[in-house]
Amino acid sequence: MPLVMRALRAHYAKGDAPVVAFMGATTHDPYRVLAGCVLSLRTQDATTAAAARRLFAFAPDVHSLARARVDRVRRAIYPVGFYKTKAPRLVAMAKRIVAEFDGRVPDDIDTLLTFDGVGRKTANLVVTVGYGKPGICVDTHVHRISNRWGYVETADPTKTERALREKLPRRYWLRYNDLLVAFGQTVCRPIGPRCGICPIERRCAKRGVATSAPRQ
Repeated sequence: MPLVMRALRAHYAKGDAPVVAFMGATTHDPYRVLAGCVLSLRTQDATTAAAARRLFAFAPDVHSLARARVDRVRRAIYPVGFYKTKAPRLVAMAKRIVAEFDGRVPDDIDTLLTFDGVGRKTANLVVTVGYGKPGICVDTHVHRISNRWGYVETADPTKTERALREKLPRRYWLRYNDLLVAFGQTVCRPIGPRCGICPIERRCAKRGVATSAPRQ
């Protein structure tokens, strides 16, 4: 695993960070990580980044968002996926954080999971990226690649998270999602993975890979 992680970090340094990770690294603000995660679901990074900039221009903190009108939030975040549902959810989330948590986004997974629209992926990202606490965020990239390599053998992201918590050395937890998302977007793609340029191709079991893209 040390050699694999070193190769992934080298690849990551050459490209763009996933947008939610970028928000966390540049602001260290759990609120922006949480809102960015909600916006990013079923949405491409470029669209998420633009919507987040518009939203944070008038709602830079959770108190501002709690006071915002839903129709203004809806206009700001369009055209992210499911923007009509996400707008009232974001405002309701902010109001609850202000009312129940004194304006501080919760920093534990179990509490975050009680919010409407927050799943394990979002909760883990808030905890890891927003607060720098140990956790493993498992999205489709992490689930697919971890299984494709043969590092785990699991049927769904929840089981992948459980398996990684047992097997992956704790020192890699915080960066694992960022590294694999960037890698999955550019090299280890769902269809036509670019095995010819993959820095860890010799260490990969290639589970489920029928064909790969030619070297470019």
